[in-house]
Amino acid sequence: MAGHELLTTHEMADADRRAVELGVPSLTLMENAGRAVADEAAKMVLPGARVHVFCGPGNNGGDGFVAARYLRERGYRVTLGLLGERSALKGDAAVMADRWNGDILEAVEFDAGNIDLFIDALFGAGLSRRLDDDVGSEILTRIGDDDPVLAVDVPSGLDGNSGLAAGSVFSATRTITFFRKKPGHLLMPGRAWCGEVVLADIGIPETVLRTITPKCFANSLDRYQWRGRFPWPKLDQHKYARGHAVVVSGSGETSGAARLAARGALRVGAGLVTLVGGPAATAINAMHTNAIMVRKVEGAVGLAEFLADERRNAVLIGPGAGVGAETAADVLVVLASKVAAVLDADALTSFAETESAARSGFGFVLRSEAAGSSGADLFAAIKARAAPVVLTPHEGEFKRLFGDGAPIRASKLDRARAAAKLSGAIVILKGPDTVIAAPDGQAAINGNAPPWLATAGSGDVLAGFVTGLLAQGMPAFEAACAAVWLHGECANVVGVGLIAEDLPEVLPKVLAALFAVRRQAQHS
Repeated sequence: MAGHELLTTHEMADADRRAVELGVPSLTLMENAGRAVADEAAKMVLPGARVHVFCGPGNNGGDGFVAARYLRERGYRVTLGLLGERSALKGDAAVMADRWNGDILEAVEFDAGNIDLFIDALFGAGLSRRLDDDVGSEILTRIGDDDPVLAVDVPSGLDGNSGLAAGSVFSATRTITFFRKKPGHLLMPGRAWCGEVVLADIGIPETVLRTITPKCFANSLDRYQWRGRFPWPKLDQHKYARGHAVVVSGSGETSGAARLAARGALRVGAGLVTLVGGPAATAINAMHTNAIMVRKVEGAVGLAEFLADERRNAVLIGPGAGVGAETAADVLVVLASKVAAVLDADALTSFAETESAARSGFGFVLRSEAAGSSGADLFAAIKARAAPVVLTPHEGEFKRLFGDGAPIRASKLDRARAAAKLSGAIVILKGPDTVIAAPDGQAAINGNAPPWLATAGSGDVLAGFVTGLLAQGMPAFEAACAAVWLHGECANVVGVGLIAEDLPEVLPKVLAALFAVRRQAQHS
């Protein structure tokens, strides 16, 4: 089913409640959920296979009772283990337990060697206690790493909001969830524990989203918010109408990072791209570029003069720039200009905090001021300008700039949102579960990045993609989302053995496929 909104556990409970208010009985929702679990289980094992269902004391366990009933009716050999007493079940879960006509075993009463598939319906996404506090740890020690597990909603022990776990957690082969996914399905390490995530329609009306108004999304190709605003070339356009991106180069020894970024900006569609830097960097860049222009620009004054030309409408600074006062001064010059700005790598670390911190509005500490060029200086400069700013830190750079004062249960989503609010910038917090966050709380979580994307220079290319899209006038949040998705998709096309230079070169193939989807949508 379609649907790229990500719902917190509270929002999902609200969706269930509103569905009931609209006339969908809660028992019907549970019946549909359990049947969907059974349907998915049937895809994972052969007819007549041995299936063991773990049922918890709440509604997740109720889904498990329904799934067990349907599987038995279809000829599967089903056993069921309940965590807790049958008499303690309440509400819809108790009704579904009454409809189960088989034995109810204790949760730890199973023979792991004689089971073809385990269904984990112990706890749902809104886990309020550790799995270790019950018999979960004993169950997990008896299930082998290669045993197939189908998790209901989320693997038991996993927090559906954060993707984190306080203790032991099931490692699922596949997870089935309902109506909409949750942040924990995409955030690491939850993404790894969930395995393949399948979304099932259980009869909740789409209209409930109008009142829930979610602000977090899966960053996918179907996400119309950026796909519909992608800056495709027009027949009557010339290169100057497609923007002029500027990439500030590092010294001669580290100028390769800027060239990777510049190549990315050009490939993603910027009409012109210029690499600027000191004499040594300019000499090296001139030997390694053709379509990308080079210009000798010395010092903060020279950079300010170069950016005064309003045709140069997007700038990237940071890749290979070097950490220190000189880079910090250049960043402040960039922010004093009218161009859209992308700050990456050394441009962020040059403002790293060392002394004091301020508490953010999200309930945990983010650094905001220190002696010298500080995060406070950076954030004030960002908030004082009209043009957008995108920050692209990896986890190390994020901690150096914003600090590491978040509580253990603060999710990556929480941290990125807090950083965006504090800084006034769009924040791309990179990783296998890259989060894109805006100051207003809007956020997206990316899910298409393969492991071989973790290679030197790939982040520079991503920063170039963002810069190239900003140069073409794409709104900053949408440009960040599109760039992150394209970056992951390029890596998927290249495959194992990828190096950063491959990413811009395969981008035309990815864009061609994206353009074909656009044309198909226009003619459907």
